[in-house]
Amino acid sequence: MTFDWLKRYVPRGIYGRAALILVLPVVVVQLVVSVIFIQRHFEGVTRQMTHSVSSELAYVAAAPPEQREEIARALEITPTRIAAAEAPDHDSRRWFDISGRTVIRVLRERVPGVIAIRLPDDYDVDVYVTAPDGVLKMRLSRGLVSASNPHQLLVNMVVFGILMTLVSFIYLRNQLRPITRLAAAAEAFGKGQTLPYKPGGATEVRAAGQAFLAMRARIERHIEQRTLMLSGVSHDLRTPLTRMKLALSMLEDEEREPLEHDVEEMQKLIEEFLAFARGAAAEQVEETDPAELVRGAVQDAARGGADVALTEVQGEGRLQLRPVAMRRALDNLISNAARYGSRAEISVMLTDKSLRIRVEDDGPGIPPERREEATRPFARLDKSRNQNKGSGVGLGLAIATDIARAHGGLLRLGESERLGGLQADLIIAR
Repeated sequence: MTFDWLKRYVPRGIYGRAALILVLPVVVVQLVVSVIFIQRHFEGVTRQMTHSVSSELAYVAAAPPEQREEIARALEITPTRIAAAEAPDHDSRRWFDISGRTVIRVLRERVPGVIAIRLPDDYDVDVYVTAPDGVLKMRLSRGLVSASNPHQLLVNMVVFGILMTLVSFIYLRNQLRPITRLAAAAEAFGKGQTLPYKPGGATEVRAAGQAFLAMRARIERHIEQRTLMLSGVSHDLRTPLTRMKLALSMLEDEEREPLEHDVEEMQKLIEEFLAFARGAAAEQVEETDPAELVRGAVQDAARGGADVALTEVQGEGRLQLRPVAMRRALDNLISNAARYGSRAEISVMLTDKSLRIRVEDDGPGIPPERREEATRPFARLDKSRNQNKGSGVGLGLAIATDIARAHGGLLRLGESERLGGLQADLIIAR
């Protein structure tokens, strides 16, 4: 048997689930103790007390009228003769009067001639009986037939249960806080941000925190080493290319043009490779207006001769982004759309949960089974893409994917419903 339907009602957060684990046993124990104690203790005590009073009531009802007042006064009972029509025809009690059921049951069993029993409140009991000289209404204190204030047990249990739950929740909150801090630090690092974090809490949580700090230090050290290496490689590669350009400039035009084309292709390949390897990790996060960033990229692409337009902007606000890296990703997506299609349209949607930048074109698109391959480095899908617009080196989508992941997001490829070509969604969680 499965309990999947219960998942809809179970809290999703760690605080909510901890509170449920804490409160549910307390409530169950309270209910069990209430049922057992009230049913056993209060019902037993009430039965014994009512059993004793029932004999006194029967004695007062059967006593001679001239002696009844004196006997009743000694027994703390107030008898009153009433007309038969004034006596109620049924028993009555409040619905929440738990011990009242036992009182009524025992009095009916033990007192002969009972017409009706009324328990109007916590103070009085009215017993209507048939006496030799007519109908008697006998009033006695409720404290003579049942344990006094049985509801106090429930009140005490509820009050102290809530108090202990609050104390336990405060303690549990202190235990869960290091876990939430660790989750926040890990989530921020996944988005490319570094939050100050110090391990705390239980031994297991401290161990997880220390492991996270060690992992973060290794990743940051690796990124720093890679950045330094790429800086050296970039310098070492650009220098011989510059010398080659100078040497080619001295050749005849017929011999220079094909060689210059090869050098330019080589320089372009190196630049794109360095851009991919550099990624977004070396740049600091800044508060950025994504709509303004997209407008700038569209305007620059339009000035470069591309048929591109910003068609829709939904939502306003600023996000923590790496603007240079995001601009690089946008430029790659827009250039791909312009290269393989004749028109490109860009839209921006900013919500409370995410940022979505959509780039659509009217080109041939990418088949669904090859979209994952297209985001890999150096992937060339020339058979499914237009060759008339020129070809890249297979790093445009890979760079955009890497930058999206560095922001804790993703690049999702699909088919454009408006233009019929490729639809690239750059999605960043807020």
